[in-house]
Formats: sequence, C-alpha cells, structure tokens
Amino acid sequence: MTPAPPDGSGPAAPGGERRENGPRIGRDDGPTTSLVSGDHGMTGPVTGENVTSAPEASDPETSDQDTVHQDTAHPDSLGNGAAEAQHRHLAHTWQEARQLAFDCATPIPAAPVPLRQALGRTLAADVVARQDMPHYASSAMDGWAVNGSGPWILAEPNQPLAPHQASPIATGGLIPAGAKAVLRSESGVIDTDEDGLPVLKLGGTAKPGDPRNGDHIRKAGQEAAVGDLLIKRGTVLNPAHLALAALAGIDGLPVLGKALVRLVFTGSEVVTSGMPAPGEVRDTFGPQLAAVVGMLGGICTEEVKIGDTYAEWLAALEDNETLSADSDPSSAPAAAPADESLPADVVITTGGTGRSGTDHLRRSVAELGGRLLIDGIAMRPGHPAVLAELPDGRYVLGLPGNPLAAMMALSTIGAPLLAALGHRPIPPLSEVPCGTTIDPDPGRTRLMPFRLLYGMASPAQHTGPGMMRGLAAADGVLVVPPHGVQLGEPVPAFALPWGAPLPDLAASAAPKPAAKRTARKPAASGGPVDWSALLG
Repeated sequence: MTPAPPDGSGPAAPGGERRENGPRIGRDDGPTTSLVSGDHGMTGPVTGENVTSAPEASDPETSDQDTVHQDTAHPDSLGNGAAEAQHRHLAHTWQEARQLAFDCATPIPAAPVPLRQALGRTLAADVVARQDMPHYASSAMDGWAVNGSGPWILAEPNQPLAPHQASPIATGGLIPAGAKAVLRSESGVIDTDEDGLPVLKLGGTAKPGDPRNGDHIRKAGQEAAVGDLLIKRGTVLNPAHLALAALAGIDGLPVLGKALVRLVFTGSEVVTSGMPAPGEVRDTFGPQLAAVVGMLGGICTEEVKIGDTYAEWLAALEDNETLSADSDPSSAPAAAPADESLPADVVITTGGTGRSGTDHLRRSVAELGGRLLIDGIAMRPGHPAVLAELPDGRYVLGLPGNPLAAMMALSTIGAPLLAALGHRPIPPLSEVPCGTTIDPDPGRTRLMPFRLLYGMASPAQHTGPGMMRGLAAADGVLVVPPHGVQLGEPVPAFALPWGAPLPDLAASAAPKPAAKRTARKPAASGGPVDWSALLG
C-alpha cells in the first residue's frame, strides 16, 4: 500500500485518479461513474445521467436528502491538478437499510469460552456428565465413619475400616473402604473401654440403632450418572449453570458466537472530562457506546481515540494493533475477554461520515479495498450512516458525530448487524398508537424518541441530533413513515436497548368481538328463581 502523504490527502491511483469513495471507472473525457450502494447492498456503477442533484440546504442533519445525495470534492482530494468528479449515491430507505444490515452478515461460529466468560451466552451443544456426580461417596455430616454397630474402636482417618471400627470424618470427606454409615458428631462420645483404650459410643442425640446403613452418606452418582444431560443446547447460561459445569469438571463451554467490536472515537475537539471550552464538546460516546454494544449482543474489546487526519483513520481501520499517537489504551474495558487478541468482527467509528475535508471514512474504506454496503439512509436523524465490508471480512459501521443521530443509526443498522452475527433474529418492531399528528416529510423516515402517556406514544422534547435529554427519558422510538401519522393511528416503534420491551398497544386497542351471551331462562312461576345465567 502506498503510504499517505503527511497532509492527509491520500495516494493517487494510476492515471491521476484518486481512490476516494471507491475505485473509479471510465476516462475523464467520458461519462463519470462512481461506486454506489444499491437497493440490495451490492456496490455497482451508476452513471451521472441516471440521478438528479439534491437541492441546496444549510443544516447538515436535516438537509440530507433521502433518495439522492451529491457531493463536490474538496480541494484536498484533487489529484495531479485534476478536479475530482462529483460523488453521487442513492440512499436506502429505513426498512431497506435495516434489512440489509441483517442479511449481509453470517453468524459467527460457535467456540468454547472459559466459564467466567460464559455468563449470559447461549450454549451451542448439550453438556453431559463426564463421570458420576459426585464421583465418590462422601460424608454429609461432620462425625465418624463407622463399620457395624458400636462401640467402635477408633482408627486413623482415611484408612479401611474393619467391623466395629470408626474414624473421624468431615463433611464432604471421602468415605473410607468398609464404612457403612456416618455417625453425627452430636450423636457420639469418646469413652474408654475396660482396658482403658479409647472407644466411640452412642451419646447425646443418638437414638437406639443409630446409625443405620447408609445414614449421612452421599452416594456416588447421586446427582447425575455418567452421560446424563446436565444443560440443554440453546440455554442462556446463568450463574447456576456455570457452577453445575464446574461441578462436572468442565473448564469451558461451547457458546454461540458473538461479534467482537472495536470502537474508534474521532474528533480533535472532543474532551473527556471537565466543562468544555467554547469550540470543544464533551465525549458522549465513551460513557455509553460500549455498554450499548453489549446490550445489542456485541463484545467490546477495545476503545481507541484518534484525531481527524486521514493517516490516523487509515491506521485505525487497517490493523487492530496499529494505534495512533493519540490512542488511549487505558480506555479499553477493564474486564476484556480472553479473546480480545482476536481481530474485531465489527469496527464502529464515530464521526467522519460527512463530506467535509476532515471526513475520511469512505476514502479509508476504499483504500483498504472495502466496499460500501450502505452509504446514507433516507431518515433523520442519522442520515449519513455508513456500513462497509473490508476484504478480510470485518464490517465497518460509521456513525454520525452527533450523539442522538449516532444512536438512531446504531439502532437502525448496528442492532440488526450484531443480531445476525450473534445468531439472533432481527430486533422486533411493535405498533403503538400515536399521541399526536405528525406532518408528512416526503421521502424520509423520522425516528422520534417517545414517552408512553395514557397508553399513547407522545414524541419527546429535546430530540435534536446533538441532544440526549429526550432519549434519556424515552420509553422507545417511533418509526414515522414519510407520509406522516394521524392522531391515534398505529405507528411502528422499537424498544431501547436498555428499556423494557414495548407492549403492542395498537393490537391490544383493537376492538374485540362481543362475547356471545347465553339466553336467560324465564323464571318458573311459583318456584325459586334461577340465577345461573347471571353467574355464568
């Protein structure tokens, strides 16, 4: 790979054309063709004559066009003095992007993990007892292992017992050969025989005939015999399952695969502590993104902070072990799994998905030979989301830099992607009755955090692309179609990763057919009244 120039402009492709936004096809004197992501996620050519340019708008989030986006190359992306042709692409609808993110991924194969890392994972194969459980007879009480009836001559611990012999034993201790029962410590006393030798006799709480054969002995195989099914395949493992596996002598369990996720935070203006100065913003992704990834079924193995240069972007995507000078290794999760040395299955980046001179995601993906599966979604907030696949099989999920826009993009394509990689179905949608009228926004799906008030979904306040206050108080997110919603009309919605599942209020509000009532029998004259019809 040709190293990038220090100014971050990137290497020029042969013939003076740059490898920005994918390889270029054709000559400068012919029709311009650029790579786009089509309806099914396949990167293919589209000629300039087949699309129309987007109208001008000023706001970077609300002005993103739903079906067509046009970008004029910046000066730093020009190669050998030749101006780069304009980049155009067709944005996916919200439904298309969501389904494509799920369909493009193949579930990660099952693999064994240590018991401490198996909590909450899905078991990939039945667990059977490898030997009897317990595998030896043991004492259920502190006391003495005895052979025959008393009094008993005391023998050394863990030695075979002859008739009328006893030896001290603790709870869980191995029953010595010859022992028939265990006499509890509170049921025996040490005394001497007529020759002055120590002997064990019944006493205390003992009853005549104690102990009977088998008393207070845990037999081998009492819990499970060799070959018995202990944990069924498909079980979501809880702490008791892990303890059972440990009892069975098992050190690791085969579990369904989960995506290993590497987080790349960008932005030289982002600060991680204290009150931000004018021109600075607080890091909103560091405190939340790894936790949300875990809730969506991924395993966050690393967090990296980089600046805004092309070289840093390229290094962050090129190699998991290549960190920039600004990387912060101490920000990695403290309890990272043992497989953290494995390459990430998904790289999630924040920011850099726009079209400015400091947005290098698309160019970095193209330089590494990757392809764009999704390049913009006809939705707000979160339109400039990107999903790409690198030649080594890793996925790159580019989230917008605004926190609410990023969370909506993560819910739209990140959640289905992680679900598919983790052997789970696509996250479900519910329907809730809308508590207000929402005007149409042609060509664009709107994602609106909402609160449930009196059984209806009321859009939350403070839901600008850079805000988090509305989402923090929300019960879920409305998926408002481009044609808008009328008051009381059912509208699709999805739950938040940290929230409770949404009740399907629209279905429950549907009118139910009236129950058929049994005809009431007329009361017999001169006799008792029949009240059975009222009680039914």
